[in-house]
Amino acid sequence: MEQTIPMIICLALPFLGTTLGSSMVFFMKKKMNTKIKKILLGFAAGVMLAASVWSLLLPSMDMSKEQGVIEWIPAGIGFLLGMGFLLLLDTIIPHLHANAKRPEGIKTKLKKETMLLFAVTLHNIPEGMAVGVILAGAMTGGVGLTLAGAITLAIGIAIQNFPEGAIISMPLKTEGETKWKAFLDGVLTGIVEPIAAIVTIFAVGLVTPILPYLLAFAAGAMVYVVVEELVPESMEGKHSNIATVGIALGFVLMMILDIALG
Repeated sequence: MEQTIPMIICLALPFLGTTLGSSMVFFMKKKMNTKIKKILLGFAAGVMLAASVWSLLLPSMDMSKEQGVIEWIPAGIGFLLGMGFLLLLDTIIPHLHANAKRPEGIKTKLKKETMLLFAVTLHNIPEGMAVGVILAGAMTGGVGLTLAGAITLAIGIAIQNFPEGAIISMPLKTEGETKWKAFLDGVLTGIVEPIAAIVTIFAVGLVTPILPYLLAFAAGAMVYVVVEELVPESMEGKHSNIATVGIALGFVLMMILDIALG
């Protein structure tokens, strides 16, 4: 029972962040200001980068050392596998990035709005995995992994999910969807996070010895999203320095949260 409530909080927080962000569609009458969008995308990228290092890669190496394994081997292998996994999904799943003219993935006749949703859903998978693997590690007594650390990561992801929810819902509204439809579609993209977390928890429970690899796997998947989607989109056009400021702010905030609360 002592672990149940923190687990529920961890699973719910990222989804709540997306939901609150998507609700901005009811308050914003026009398209999101470009400068605001850039700094929010940069902020999200900074949070994910810091979380990948402090919440995932460093614990992976600490745990490997405790197991008597060379620290960088599980971290390196897991990281590359995580990058490769997202690359595979990115290649297979039809999706469309916010400002792109052509969809990616296999050819399909899906609507533009649907492919926009697929893009965000794909990007949310590693975030759910990250929360799930830390939760599982904390429950199995993994070195350096605690429920407090899992909650800290969930808070960080929830913070960066807020602008993401707004960034996905607003374009859907401008594409012709009603505010309620755009809001619900934004909310739906967040459901994948608790689902991915729960699946990861069960997977780790079956294969605890490879936890260091799974931590690094989640880190690699998150960094893939940052490099492939968030940074390029935030740097498009003018005022790219605003996105850089956002990255710095997000990185430092997540670093402080992880060290102070984790």
